[in-house]
Amino acid sequence: MKDVIIIGAGPCGLSTAIECQRQGLSSLIIEKNFIVHSIYLYPTNMQFFSTAELLEIGDVPFTSPNDKPYRHEALVYYRRAAEQHGVEIAAYEEALSIETLEDGTFVVHTSNMRGEQHSHKAGHVVIATGYFDQPNMIGIPGEELPKVTHYFGEAHPYTGMKVTVIGGSNSAVDAALELMRVGASVDMVYRGDSISDNIKSWVRPIFEGMVQKGKIRLHLQSRVTEIKPDSVLITSHNGETNVIDNDFVLALTGFKPSRALLSSAGAAMNDDLDKPVYDPVTMESTVPGIYVAGVIASGRNANEVFIETGRGHGKLIVDHILSKSR
Repeated sequence: MKDVIIIGAGPCGLSTAIECQRQGLSSLIIEKNFIVHSIYLYPTNMQFFSTAELLEIGDVPFTSPNDKPYRHEALVYYRRAAEQHGVEIAAYEEALSIETLEDGTFVVHTSNMRGEQHSHKAGHVVIATGYFDQPNMIGIPGEELPKVTHYFGEAHPYTGMKVTVIGGSNSAVDAALELMRVGASVDMVYRGDSISDNIKSWVRPIFEGMVQKGKIRLHLQSRVTEIKPDSVLITSHNGETNVIDNDFVLALTGFKPSRALLSSAGAAMNDDLDKPVYDPVTMESTVPGIYVAGVIASGRNANEVFIETGRGHGKLIVDHILSKSR
């Protein structure tokens, strides 16, 4: 039996496990994929918005030759931080449900990659699952076609292709620029009257320059209303519809955290924001002994919790666990 079981081996889950170790609590991380899987799913050439220092966990220095580190640097860093602290991780094991026992302890029921069922007992459970498993679906005809993806890795496979990017955030802007550089024909469709205000300051002028030169066709106040095998229908705010030739669609419309585990444990949700009810001082949910850490604590807008803020949740949780035992 562990003092704490942590579900999710992202930066916030790792930070919580390291804090447990520091303060003398035994812990196990259960991860259905592999360490920092969410960062692995970022675009291959993605550069963080935060500085390396703000991504650090466990007092392990994150050194980078760049002002803002890149995805590949973060993968190396978090592997090293976990190894340095000896974090115990059950990888490729999915948490299916959380059972509360009569004595107030918990059993986390899991299944591994071979389909074998396991049960892990703990005095406390921390849910630190990310949000990349559930893309925000648009709900339009043709979204299920194989030419449509909600994930962007790198631009090379789209060389010379006609690509429509749906979205107006950093991920959409970065994808549009990478696609343009490999010779793709790029249409970017966004419902707002301008791209997001949060676009990286060093990227915005480059993007706007490419739009002005006509190398990226930006359709503002518009929506993709249907996707066909060889085209997409774009409808503007005034009801005008245009058909453009198309080979691939990148629907970069964001993601949302899964609430299934919290619900299975009986934790209450805030109906307005589809957000777990928890104490922001302790991160404890409405089920005593079950905590949330990282982006799972956010509402529909997953961007309200970042690594740089979520990495501190572990200390709040461990401090509260120890205060109860004292």
